[in-house]
Amino acid sequence: MSKIGLFYGPKGGNVERVAKLIAEKIGADLIEVHNVRDIEADVVVQYSNIIMGISTLGKHTWSSDNTGNDWDIFFPKLNGLDLKGKKVALFGLGDHIAYADFFVDSLGDLAESISATGAEMIGQVSDEGYEFNESRAFQDGKFVGLPIDEDFEDDMTEKRVNNWLKLILPEFK
Repeated sequence: MSKIGLFYGPKGGNVERVAKLIAEKIGADLIEVHNVRDIEADVVVQYSNIIMGISTLGKHTWSSDNTGNDWDIFFPKLNGLDLKGKKVALFGLGDHIAYADFFVDSLGDLAESISATGAEMIGQVSDEGYEFNESRAFQDGKFVGLPIDEDFEDDMTEKRVNNWLKLILPEFK
């Protein structure tokens, strides 16, 4: 298997923690981890197997000195990328209690941007075991990637990551 490129944002917090958990479970020899704040989009193109992680809300949302979170800055860089022939799996963090009507919405936004690049999307997840009202990440009866709720279901994160990796790793040849 060629190296997997894992791209996440924002730096620090739960998304980074889950990205590191995923990387640890895959193994340092098989994965390279990048924060989207620190790279240009052409780095993504270097990988055939790609994992991307995003949060729906974070402290940056309420910060008075907010100049845009990591993905707000990186999203425009995805425009025009050609990822045909590459496989992309997504994970997203959200809060299913306070934001039940917007659960992991940014995961859906990321999927829309990645789909426009021609990449093959893998790693869709059933809604079994999740409680939410609405989500832009829930399409055609499945989530477009792995939803994680570190605020209220952190005890389920490792099991969900393990199950998701069993799903996506065979797809990464």
